[in-house]
Amino acid sequence: MGKWGFIGTGGFGRVARGLLIAACTGVLSIGVSAQIAGTKHNLGTSGPAGQNRFSGTAEICVFCHTPHGADTSAAVPLWNRTLPAPGTFQTYDSLGTSSLDGKVAPVGSVSIACLSCHDGVQSMSAVINAPGSGLTGDAAWQAGTWSGPNQTAGVMTGVAALGRDLRNDHPVGIQYGGGGYSTATLTGPSTDLDFKAASNALVGSTRVWWVDTEATPNNTRQKTDIQLYTRGTGVGNPGYTGQTNPEPFVECASCHDPHTANPTFLRIQNTGSAVCLACHVK
Repeated sequence: MGKWGFIGTGGFGRVARGLLIAACTGVLSIGVSAQIAGTKHNLGTSGPAGQNRFSGTAEICVFCHTPHGADTSAAVPLWNRTLPAPGTFQTYDSLGTSSLDGKVAPVGSVSIACLSCHDGVQSMSAVINAPGSGLTGDAAWQAGTWSGPNQTAGVMTGVAALGRDLRNDHPVGIQYGGGGYSTATLTGPSTDLDFKAASNALVGSTRVWWVDTEATPNNTRQKTDIQLYTRGTGVGNPGYTGQTNPEPFVECASCHDPHTANPTFLRIQNTGSAVCLACHVK
């Protein structure tokens, strides 16, 4: 049965594997594999025709997640890829834009997980733990080949391949609203009124942040809200920018949900620039 035990490569295997990851992490929801089955994030043989596909497996989750042997340095569940080095990226702040008032941290958090494919450097099938027996995978995986218009030997190309020069992309790892959030008051910066105030709540001992996208805010964090990601204080904390309190930062997954079927994986439809205007007051 291989190292996945009962988890095979057919439809049942994909569902079972999704359930296992959900049970282990409490983050991924039941039915995630069904949500992305018809999207570009399904890179296996059951993926959409005419898109990037790998002939070595019908699995969906394996290109990003593994129930065993994950990269424990990743800030996402059971990550199945090796993360690039944060210092290899150029970030938006290097342009010296005068309107940028939030400090920018080294690329990290969930963004660096996204960029382990979207930097266009390593193959999308370069996983830590391939399906089958042994880390290198079964015979089908080892013999697998790539097809599709937006890849070369499995390395992503085209508009989704952001590269490691991120100066022409929306900032990631940037303090939300210019920074300045206070643990004492949990309020946002009063000096930058160009951003909507972020909501927050304690989940266990962790404070989470988000920006409501509902017309009438419901004060609960939903998948369709703009997600913000806390970076902590202390020189030894990855991504620390000198802030005196843990603060919400903007990351790739603030606007994008890899498990949705929305166009370009946006958390909400961008009709009337709704994604932009969820945070920016313009």
